[in-house]
Amino acid sequence: MTVSRDHHCRHCDTKLDLILADLGSTPISNDFLRPEAVMDGESFYPLRVFVCRNCRLAQLQDFFKSSDLFREDYTYFSSFSSSWLEHSKRYAAQMNKRFDLDSSSRIVEIASNDGYLLQYFKQLGMEVLGIEPSQSVADIAIKEKEIPTEVMFFGEETARELVSRGVKADLMAANNVFAHVPNINDFAKGFAILLEPRGIATFEFPHLLNLIQLNQFDTIYHEHFSYLSLLAAERILNGAELRVFDVEQLTTHGGSLRLFVCHADDPRPDEPGLDFVRKLEQTAGMNDDEIYLNYSENVRETKRKLLDLLCDLKGQGKTIVGYGAPAKGNTLLNYCGIGQDFLDFTTDRSPHKQGLYLPGTRIEIKAPEEIEEHKPDYVLILPWNLKDEIIEQMKVVRSWGGKFIIPIPSATIIE
Repeated sequence: MTVSRDHHCRHCDTKLDLILADLGSTPISNDFLRPEAVMDGESFYPLRVFVCRNCRLAQLQDFFKSSDLFREDYTYFSSFSSSWLEHSKRYAAQMNKRFDLDSSSRIVEIASNDGYLLQYFKQLGMEVLGIEPSQSVADIAIKEKEIPTEVMFFGEETARELVSRGVKADLMAANNVFAHVPNINDFAKGFAILLEPRGIATFEFPHLLNLIQLNQFDTIYHEHFSYLSLLAAERILNGAELRVFDVEQLTTHGGSLRLFVCHADDPRPDEPGLDFVRKLEQTAGMNDDEIYLNYSENVRETKRKLLDLLCDLKGQGKTIVGYGAPAKGNTLLNYCGIGQDFLDFTTDRSPHKQGLYLPGTRIEIKAPEEIEEHKPDYVLILPWNLKDEIIEQMKVVRSWGGKFIIPIPSATIIE
């Protein structure tokens, strides 16, 4: 696809020329290869993040529509992470208590995946509805969890269609989807349409400040169209006549924000968490150019340290395998040039990924049990945000003297 030399902000249409990170060219992170396609060609696309000097939205250079990335055969299933399920269950209990939800409340989740979250609201006796664009994961929600799910992309048109059918939401959840939509203004306006007058929406997304300060460059991939701060998110939501009234800082995905959002004319007061995060970003300089300009060299240094470590271990004759096949892992491996010369294979708990190959690097994905069979010296944990959960699950590695490697924020060996 030909990209215009003049690239403009997807929120405010300002011309973009401030680059946060340039990770070269990579394949689509979730385009896993079937065995019969391993010897075929593969498309690579530039992976470059710009920051708008006006609204401060960090964003990828445009190459795709959402339908190109979140297809019927999408392979990410949320329910395979135990810690994410626990996080979702806590969320349901917290929202139920804080906002006095009951059996008359309707909960709508955008990008509801396999029903991982809505199942807990259903258990509380509430009416639930999922909006999910990928048929593969929606089928699991519908057939296995009995979660009513509309297979569609969300925006103004979708919201108006649902309202015409009598659907309005008391609570809307948008977990790790705000960054996945190319038309972010249309997406935000859909919430203003579907929310009840006193309804609440929550948005969770990895905090751009953590991505920068902790060198989390592997969370950059083509499925993430945007990288959000509170500063940018407030401007986008305000444009849709919505208002952030509270913010929570979360540990998920390497450090996330949870925004609590209402209609602009809702009289509820702002909570202290909002001002706290605003000041945190202001102090860090998120509204200035310098913090973004300094990031690229930090990314390159993180790459060099990881490669130095892996080269040293391979020079000693050590065996290394991967754990996990997340999108972030594919960005890391492709940018750093880590292929089968470093990793014998990787593993994943999801049977939907086992037997496939990682895009770009062509590393085979096996079941986690293969690690115990092969007894490698080191296990490189690709979903480093779940390192505690994974190390506990794979504690058998220590029985033969095996160790774990955490790549981000800096390559570290865990005994």
